[in-house]
Amino acid sequence: MKHLIRNTALATSMLVSIGAAHAEWPTDRPIEMIVAFAPGGGTDVMHRTLAPYIEKELGAKITILNRPGASGEIAYTAMTQAKPDGYTLSSLNTPGFLTMQMDRKVRFDPKKVCLVARIVEDPGSFIVQAKSQFNSLKDLVAYAKANPGKVSVGTTGLGTDEHLALLQLEKSAGIDLTPVTFNGANEARTALLGGHIMAMGINVGEFVGSEKSAFKALGQFADQRAVIAPDLPTAKEQGFDVIMSSERGIAMNCDVPEAIRTKYSDAVKKAVDNPEFQEKAKQQSLPLSYRSSEEWNKELPARAERLGEVWKLVKEQK
Repeated sequence: MKHLIRNTALATSMLVSIGAAHAEWPTDRPIEMIVAFAPGGGTDVMHRTLAPYIEKELGAKITILNRPGASGEIAYTAMTQAKPDGYTLSSLNTPGFLTMQMDRKVRFDPKKVCLVARIVEDPGSFIVQAKSQFNSLKDLVAYAKANPGKVSVGTTGLGTDEHLALLQLEKSAGIDLTPVTFNGANEARTALLGGHIMAMGINVGEFVGSEKSAFKALGQFADQRAVIAPDLPTAKEQGFDVIMSSERGIAMNCDVPEAIRTKYSDAVKKAVDNPEFQEKAKQQSLPLSYRSSEEWNKELPARAERLGEVWKLVKEQK
């Protein structure tokens, strides 16, 4: 009986300690945000712009750590393998997070990836040097038809939105393009500026927020022209059936206590609603499209189904 009382007391003490730890989170220990792409790209810019406002809500320091590669798999693996104490999060981007699971057995357990919030949805686009002979997708397609495989297009990896847009354009136009992979949009921009590739896939927000005098966009892969780029024709307007966008948000290990995940999610919502952040997001050309964890989870299956149809184009090339 004494052993039972002692064990019960010990268990109660442990539960109280765990509860107290949850209540104290976050402490003065920095929270690490693993960004799945290289510095300077749209994902990196979004997180660096948002982080100070989340810090203000939590009273904690957020450290950005770039871990690019494998379309985000490196970042997701690092996040899910870290101690589930609420001090390690990662960026989460679709379509890459979904398509990598269609492509291969990933090194992390997708069931351990819990969505915290979606911040941005940004339609895709192709851009070229400002001095390029191409002024539209029609121009690029005409050249590609006359020169099969000669048009090199920068992407940030297999199954990313730029790569899938490229495959859709190939099918819709009946052309052959050559994808070239980079660790982030900033690296691809540098290669494009140096003439190492002829075009690159980029999100509209990234293009609008960049130094546009050096580049020009050929079209956007959206149903309708984005508010941030009302003068840029869609692919459909130019006769090509290409629809593709990138979602950018935040994920946390599902083994992190729900109370901590909820606290972080609430802080993100307050940060996104902050008028000062919204003004900075406008300056950075971030197309805000907030979804809570619950809302994003409800929408993801339909997006995965649509991407599954597009993914068939990847399989056709293998």
